[in-house]
Amino acid sequence: MSQISGVLEKLEGTSACEVLIQMEKVYLHIYEEQAEWYKKTNFTCPQGCGSCCRGFEPDIHEGEALYMAAWLLENQNSLALKIADNNFPFNYNDGTCPFFNSESPFHCSIYGGRAFICRLFGASSYSSRNGDSIWRPCKFYPEDKLALHKPPLQKRQYSSEETIKVLGALPPLISDMTEEAVSESSGPGLLIHQILPQKIRWLLWLISMNDNGNDNPNGTPSPVAA
Repeated sequence: MSQISGVLEKLEGTSACEVLIQMEKVYLHIYEEQAEWYKKTNFTCPQGCGSCCRGFEPDIHEGEALYMAAWLLENQNSLALKIADNNFPFNYNDGTCPFFNSESPFHCSIYGGRAFICRLFGASSYSSRNGDSIWRPCKFYPEDKLALHKPPLQKRQYSSEETIKVLGALPPLISDMTEEAVSESSGPGLLIHQILPQKIRWLLWLISMNDNGNDNPNGTPSPVAA
């Protein structure tokens, strides 16, 4: 079931709608691949960690920003309108994501709309120079918990053969997922606080034009205009 069905309905017939549909498919694919990996390995992030969110603000591409904007408009509309005016829920001085909430169980105040890298962090593999799939435990994973794993794990690279041996399966390959996500994006990635407000404003503009029966809702106005 779509998490942005209302926004998609209001954007029907626009190119933005098509991008959002494809982004949701990418995110669903990630979820399904990871769910299968978690099921086979029973290896997940320690409960209540959130260390990867501290001191880190993701840079996101247009497709990610559009989905994040749509998710906010659908699920946290009042917050979306504040962000459109550049008012984020949290402001940190150390580069921490403006959606990081230490009081939240997931530590992310927009978990369903979170960025691509946030979905893959700690639960993906990558390709080595020789084409082998490489996995390594998250750098924030407590070493004492890794030591309790059977067999014990270390903070080092594991080849695909080793990963399957110690965990039972390989996590999704990040390059495959990246290709899917970036194919729906254009332009360089920008930090969340740099790109998200303008994308929310743009979606609001598109929705208003679509509701008004505009014959060309994707016309020529700049996406950053609001």
